[in-house]
Amino acid sequence: MKAPFALVFAVLLGLLAGPAVAAPAAKAPPPGSSVEMPYLVAPMATDEGRLAGYAYISIKLVARSPNSAVKIRGKVPFIQDAFVRDVNRDMLPATGDPAKIDRAPLAARLLADARRIAGAAEVVSLEIIRIQVTTLRDTPQG
Repeated sequence: MKAPFALVFAVLLGLLAGPAVAAPAAKAPPPGSSVEMPYLVAPMATDEGRLAGYAYISIKLVARSPNSAVKIRGKVPFIQDAFVRDVNRDMLPATGDPAKIDRAPLAARLLADARRIAGAAEVVSLEIIRIQVTTLRDTPQG
């Protein structure tokens, strides 16, 4: 009698634990370990190198721990300055569509800036939350 009960119990346990074991959830950062940066205004250039508009970028830095987040918050002005210098040195391409902006290289560049300023051990990752594009209007001359 014990063998069938143990078999049923093992099967039920396997069914309940199966999906959790097969697809583990990504480990969320501890509460209080993210730092939202001020909006970043990035110029967008045409193929000819002329200013075409601006991309307003919302960014969140993920810190190693809540204590690291406090250290990063103390360096936000310096990190923001590095971000502004970076996007003005290498302007984003003027696509007119925020979905067409290649986020991965931009995020990698900005993450490198944040790690250089705040410390590589303190900044775990950088997340681009939203990009909003505003194009310049052509003004009639005359």
